[in-house]
Order: sequence, then structure tokens, then C-alpha cells
Amino acid sequence: MDIELLEIRDFLAANHPFDQLPEAALAELPTMLQVRYFRRDTMISEINSLESYLYLIRTGAVEMFSAENEILARLGEGDVFGYRASHRPNQVEHHCTALEDTLIYQLPAQDVDKLCEKHTQFAYFFSSVVGDRLRDAISQATQVTSSQVNLITTPISELIKREPITISPSATIHETARKMSEERVSSILVCAQGQLAGIVTDRDLRNRVVAEALDVNLPVTEIMTFNPSSLKEDTFAFQAQLHMARHNIHHLPITRGDGIAGMVTATDLTKHQTTSVVYMVSDIYKQNNIERMQEVANQIPDLLVNMAVAEASADSVGHLITSITDAITSRLLQLAEERLGPPPVSYVWVAAGSQARNEQTAKSDQDNCMILDDAYNPGVHADYFRELAKFVCDGLNACGYVYCPGEMMAITDKWRQPLAVWKGYFAKWIDQPEPMSLMLTSVFFDMRRVYGSRKLFREIAEYALEKTRGNRIFLAFMAGNALSHQPPIGFFRNFVLIKGGEHNQTFDVKHNVIVPIVDLARVYSLAAGSKAVNTLDRLDVVAEGGEVTSEGAHDLKDALEFICYLRIQHQARLIKAGEPADNFMSPDHLSHFERNHLKDAFSVVRTMQNTLGQRYKM
Repeated sequence: MDIELLEIRDFLAANHPFDQLPEAALAELPTMLQVRYFRRDTMISEINSLESYLYLIRTGAVEMFSAENEILARLGEGDVFGYRASHRPNQVEHHCTALEDTLIYQLPAQDVDKLCEKHTQFAYFFSSVVGDRLRDAISQATQVTSSQVNLITTPISELIKREPITISPSATIHETARKMSEERVSSILVCAQGQLAGIVTDRDLRNRVVAEALDVNLPVTEIMTFNPSSLKEDTFAFQAQLHMARHNIHHLPITRGDGIAGMVTATDLTKHQTTSVVYMVSDIYKQNNIERMQEVANQIPDLLVNMAVAEASADSVGHLITSITDAITSRLLQLAEERLGPPPVSYVWVAAGSQARNEQTAKSDQDNCMILDDAYNPGVHADYFRELAKFVCDGLNACGYVYCPGEMMAITDKWRQPLAVWKGYFAKWIDQPEPMSLMLTSVFFDMRRVYGSRKLFREIAEYALEKTRGNRIFLAFMAGNALSHQPPIGFFRNFVLIKGGEHNQTFDVKHNVIVPIVDLARVYSLAAGSKAVNTLDRLDVVAEGGEVTSEGAHDLKDALEFICYLRIQHQARLIKAGEPADNFMSPDHLSHFERNHLKDAFSVVRTMQNTLGQRYKM
């Protein structure tokens, strides 16, 4: 192949969708192309003729017009157009003009058809549905090398190493210990007629038998944990890891139908992940001061990098990172109670924002509050809860969860109040939806109990949902607030970037891209009266209930997953470079493939925002 053809091949290989073709196809492609040069203001293609070729811009710029001569898009080097028009139903007829002197490679449609037939990944680019392209992009982005065991997609059953080791409830403690020793296991399942009744671990033997000098001839039921937590064999390994972290357990029975499939330990999981969430959480609960907890929390950036390298899904990363935040919060509350004494009245510590939604990454500030029992007496109890909130919020800040700039934390008196006051807050926000009220509801309608009274949390959550159910006026205001955040893409499908300052030529992926999707899901979820808080869960619920179409919900989920995946990769790159993680991404640091699909994701968000606006007449 001569130098010119090699240069063309290299250009094709660097641009999507041609980068999806194998080497053999790329080697043949340059000889199939027609090279054309267009002077500025020259028409490239007439109306209705674009489907005859696939055009790839080598240098220059092109403007695309509708039949009414309205500008539809502005394209530059590496962009493709044409061909797809004949594959999109109701495609607007258009023509293209060179905005400046432009060099174009064009490939006849019949040759594109042949490539699509042979190469599925290449063909996906020409899908008429943006969501299909996003799903393909996510699939490619989250592929893991075959040498890795990916906890995200591996069923927990694949980590079971042997048949379950069981013993009867009638066995003695001595018989149980002997069998554990013979089988060389650290735990044993107690089963009655094939049904799981309990579990005994080596820790139980140490703490309940040896330490207490218990008679080893007693039945094993004296020391076993009754009805232990278990998971089904088709549960993904990462979900098992998350479950173990949240419940601070190291041995997890796995069920198959009505029987037992086996046992998985924290060690089984950590063999496949360098930094284990389970062991990090376990370490957190062992610490007795903030300084030691801070040491564990300092491992979170490395954990994020490891998960980014493993190409973990954004949803799983969010759940796993948040489980560590929950553990730190819970342990701080335990330490506070040890220091201050038992609480004088019951309370619940509530997470808001991304922690509540299980969507945290390595860059998170605090959003939390406290709901106190109505027996709370300010003159008697105020000092206790003020000190408790200060201890926890200061501890979270020391562990890397910086204070909320808007002071929406339990350390602020306003957000540490009895249940009756909280009901008054929600009543005012919903009945008088002013801008500040809408901002606060956007935070506090994303609530999740972390520690304390389940009853108090259930009461406020049910009250808030009941107040919004069928309240179309309030939902219309919420919809308007949700539409105030627009994805950073311009009329010409170009990125709208920050101008000047520290973050020049970047966009804020959190506030300009993720928040709009979170807002959409929240409005639709409230309209459906759903208790779901996680954004993906909300979209599933509203699709099932018909609040949005299944296709619309699926597209939004794919858009969120792809955008959050890019954010995680961005933050991991910063961490590896020794820089603090942030949410400001530059398109220059993305591949052509990533930029194209990011624009697809933005288009999905904008389309769904338009749908919401039409529904509430915005």
C-alpha cells in the first residue's frame, strides 16, 4: 500500500465508526473511497441525494440545511453525514454546503451496506435509534479482558468453590467445631431437612464458646445465628459484595431454589478485586477514632481507579462507593453515641442527594439531615443533638466529604428538627413552590435512611409522597425547575463550554449533564407516587407505570450510564495523575467515538426534556 493510501487508512482508523472495522477491512477501504474537494459556499449534495453516499470530512467544515433552508447542523473534521438519512424514518430532507474549503471522502451506499452486513459494531452506528447506539457504546466501554473476573457481570454462583458444608441443628457445638476443622472451613451452615436454619462461623466459636467458657456439649443452636442473610445464586457478585458490606458480614449463604447452593466469603470476592469494599467497610467499623477512619477513607480514590480499570458499570460504582460513605456515617454516629451517651429521644440520620440515590463517586460533598422524635424538647435535648451532629459532620469532612456549600447538613439547626417541623417544611415547599422551595425539594425528595429510627423516616417519606400525589400544580413547578438545567450542546450540535477561568474550555458533567437526567427521573417518579430514590430505579418504575414510554426510559438510562461512565474514567485519570477528582471534562480529552456518543446522550436528554415540557405546558 502506498504512503497516501496508508495515510487515509490511518485517518479512517482514528475516526468513528471506521474504528470499529477490522484491519483487513480498513486496508481495503481507501481504494473504495472517492476523494472530493469543495470550495467555500459550494453545495456538496442536493436535497434527497445524500443517501447515495456516506461522507467523511477530512478537512474543513460543512453546514447541513433543511428543505426550508434552515440550518440543521454544523460538522467538522472527522464527522460523517449522508447515508444514514435513508435509514431514518421521517428524516428531514436536507442539503449540505461547504462552510469553508473542504476535503471529503465519500463511500457509495452499496459499499456501506456490505460493510454493515459483515461488521455488526460498524452497523450500529447507522441505527435509526439513538438509544441503540448508546447501548452499543456502553457495551463496548464496559468490556473487561477475559483474564479478569468481573464482579459486575459475574453471577455469585461462579465463585462457589465447593459443595455446601452443613450440619444438623441437633449436633453439638463440639461436633460442629470438629467438622469445621476436618473440612477446613471458617463457617458452616446449619440445615434442617434441606432448609437453611442458621450459620456458625469461627468468630462465633471464639466469642460465644471460648471467651464465655461455654459447654461444648450444648446443641449448636445455642451459638448459631438464626435465619442468616442469604442471596440467590443468580445474584451478581458485585451485589453480593455490596450486601456483605452493608450488613458487615463475611460469610454469605447462596441459595438455589429452596435449597443451598454453597457459601461465598469476603475472601472469595477480594481475590478478584484489589481494594475490597467488604474489607474497607469492616475496617471502618473497627475504628475507634476519626484519624483511623480517615486512613480507610483515603483508600476510596484508589478503589475508584481500580473499578475504572476493571470497566465497572457506573451504577455498580455508585452503589459500592456509597456503601462506604454509609459505613463511615454509621460508625461516626456510633462513636458519637458512645461519647455522648444514648440519645434522649429517638432520631433518624438521613442522607440526601447523591448519597441517598446511591450515586456517589470520588468527588462528593455532604447532604444530610436529622429528623427527631416529636418528644424532643429544645431546652433539654438541644445540646445533645447539636454535639452529635457536629461530631458526625466534622468527621465526614475529615474523611473527605467536604461541608455542603449551601449548609444543607445536620450540623445546621434548620436541618435538625422534630418530625412535626419537617412535615411543616414539606407542606410549605409543596403548597408554596417558590424558587427556593423547589431547590430544597430537589434535594430533600432524594432521601434515604442511613442510621436510626425506621419509623420516623417512614412517616416523613410517606407524608411527602402523599402531599405530592396528584398535585399537578406542584409537579408543573418541579418540571419547570428540572428544565432549567440544559445539556451543554448548541444548536449546531457543538459542545457549549465554560469560557475563561480555572475550568476554561470544559463542561460541568455533574450540573449540566447528570443533574438534568436526575431531575427528569424525580419529576416522573413523584408523578407516579413512587418511593424509589435511585435514578435508574425511578426510570424503571415510571416506565412500568406508563409515566414515560419504555423506550424513553431506556434511552435515559443508557444516556446516564454512558455519561457517568465517562465521568468515572475522567476522575480516575485525575487521581492517577496525582490531582484531585472533579466534574469538569474537556471534549479534547475524549475520543472521537466518545464525543459522538456523548452528543447522542445529550440529544436524548434534550428530547426527554421537551417531552416533559409539553406534558406540563412549559
